[in-house]
Amino acid sequence: MSPQPQAAVGRPVSRVEGRLKVTGQAKYAADQTASGTAHAAVVDSSIARGRITGLDTAAAEACPGVLRVISHRNAPTLPYLPNRGSLNLPGERLHVFQDDRVLFHGQPVAVVVATTLEAAQHAASLVHVQYTAEPSATDLTSAPADEPTTYARGDAAAALASAAVRLDLTYRLSRMHHNPMEPHAIVTRWDGAELTVWDKTQWVQSTRDELAAVFGINPASVRVISPYVGGAFGNAARCWPHATIAALAAREAGRPVKLVLTRRQLYFGVGYRPAYEYRLSIGSDLQGRLTASVHDLRSETSRYETFAERGVLVPGRMLYTTPNVTQSHRTVPLDVNTPTPMRGPGYSTAAFPIESAVDELAHELGIDPIELRRRNEPENDQASGLPFSTRRLRECYTVGAREFGWNRRNPKPRTTRDGDWLIGMGVATAVYDTLRAPAQAHVRLDARGTAVVESATSDMGPGTYTSMSQVAADALGIDVPQVTFRLGDTTLPQAPVHGGSLTMASIGSTVQDGCDRVRQQAIALAVGDERSPLYGADPAAVVVYDGRLHVKGDPARGETYRQLLTRNDRTHLEATGSYTPAQSRASMHAYGAVFAEVAVDARLGMVRVRRMLGVYDAGRIISPKLADSQAIGGMVGGIGAALMEHTVTDHRDGRIVNANLAEYLVPVNADVPALKAIYLNGRDDQADPIGVKGLGEVVLVGVAPAVANAVFHATGRRVRHLPIAPEDLL
Repeated sequence: MSPQPQAAVGRPVSRVEGRLKVTGQAKYAADQTASGTAHAAVVDSSIARGRITGLDTAAAEACPGVLRVISHRNAPTLPYLPNRGSLNLPGERLHVFQDDRVLFHGQPVAVVVATTLEAAQHAASLVHVQYTAEPSATDLTSAPADEPTTYARGDAAAALASAAVRLDLTYRLSRMHHNPMEPHAIVTRWDGAELTVWDKTQWVQSTRDELAAVFGINPASVRVISPYVGGAFGNAARCWPHATIAALAAREAGRPVKLVLTRRQLYFGVGYRPAYEYRLSIGSDLQGRLTASVHDLRSETSRYETFAERGVLVPGRMLYTTPNVTQSHRTVPLDVNTPTPMRGPGYSTAAFPIESAVDELAHELGIDPIELRRRNEPENDQASGLPFSTRRLRECYTVGAREFGWNRRNPKPRTTRDGDWLIGMGVATAVYDTLRAPAQAHVRLDARGTAVVESATSDMGPGTYTSMSQVAADALGIDVPQVTFRLGDTTLPQAPVHGGSLTMASIGSTVQDGCDRVRQQAIALAVGDERSPLYGADPAAVVVYDGRLHVKGDPARGETYRQLLTRNDRTHLEATGSYTPAQSRASMHAYGAVFAEVAVDARLGMVRVRRMLGVYDAGRIISPKLADSQAIGGMVGGIGAALMEHTVTDHRDGRIVNANLAEYLVPVNADVPALKAIYLNGRDDQADPIGVKGLGEVVLVGVAPAVANAVFHATGRRVRHLPIAPEDLL
């Protein structure tokens, strides 16, 4: 087939749902209200570990408007069947209201259902719970660890011992919470044995499968709807206990129930990025070529489930040429709720120690940090032995150094000033896996030349509605406004989790396939129709542009979709597209080089990021405007990780002290500097049919170490923990 004209892909198209969002017409989970909806408020435990010995609900039940107070004392036994479709962590997920055990501070111990939200919240405050507390452990640094996950190649110990230069460094990363604008919310309604759910989720099928498993019903009896998600960053990628609570409350109360977690409850009701201790030893020759690295990691998890970030060991295996590598990752079971993926999971964690250590080695040897990275660029993936599909890091460094003005950087730390401010520049490498998963999409082209494309994916902010409309528009040869993309409903064709930067590759490829099938149907109809100007034409020579089929190179010979279908008495054409990733024959990752300039107040230690640049090798960029939104958001998140965000736990009882946005600091407008992203022109056809590699995760990965390296350059003081606080620099 002749290549379709690309009129939409690559253009900075504004979000197709943007007007609905800014005018308040886009309905999020908490905006949904079924007839007769009641409200639920959860009562949380106030100890980290122990048993419930008393539970007085009389005062709550006596409140006007209260319909039910449910706890382990009166809740029905739920089947909690195995569910292989979620994150499938080792262990067993929390069983709500099934016994008197308390496993972490904030665990749901009761729920109040009332006719109004105010009545539910007031009554919940009147539930009195007594506990027998047991000794608990919530501190990563003072608890025993599980057996490690290990990796090795070569003889790292011997190579390290004989290395001309050796560094033995320990880095610490604090626990972080996602803090999206939209809190978790859910509305549940039973119609007999049928359950309808409006949920904030990145994966409608995960919510469906989990609720079906918990209640022991057929997944076909559960419908989950989630057309809009107000940010998530990973914490809505699995179904959390509050969904079970809402469904149980609705069944027990005999009416729909709405449950919205408070901002405080988001710190223990859903997951978080776990805290880490990361010891890294590296060896090199005097020219800076790495000879060995030893990675020893510890990260927190809950006792009832084991969460280990899949990607945390990957960068240490393949990012730089290192013949001898040993890795050990131990999870530490604690009396906390279960962590979960957060933007750039694993890779962003590993980037801080690895990219800081490379910077430390460059300083030790007196080599420019970019030059040191260039000297250690591998020719293939040393972990898998596979060639890289595309890896243009050298070009990222070159473009970034030129655009950022790296040549103006004085290599000696603490030498550049602007009045009372110490000025520093830092650089770090970013990498993230190119993930893909099977998916389907249904495409219907109507006789008037408009199309409806459907898939059960989500849009938590990257612009799925828009990017899929762009792909569909070009594949069908129509304008973007002529495409309606529908998502977020389990009645639509199956889709994978909306996360891991896999949506564009997976859903985009299946949308491309479905639209190609429909366009080919139209072409076949035209070339076989004696009344068509295209009768007898070579189908491979026919393209579609602006809703009109014509022979490539002969625009006059053709007709519109409307003319073709109307003449043939066809109301529409339709097809189901599918995509199944081929087995990888290459190492596929997105890459980037991140540059940061900071100013540090010499007297107060306050750090301000002045400007930042990211240069990315992310394959084909479907929508530059959406890409910029992703990149800027990732940089802002990375600034938060570097300088602000951390969870403070009172280890006496497991209480999170700063469970609010007043004390858990995140960047605001005043903290955000001049940000710029550059995308290398190209595509990765080994990755997927549309040539993308994923962008949403990689744009966060290198930011925190770039800022930390810039802080060192500005001050001469190396801080090996995140976030970097002013007191670290005084």
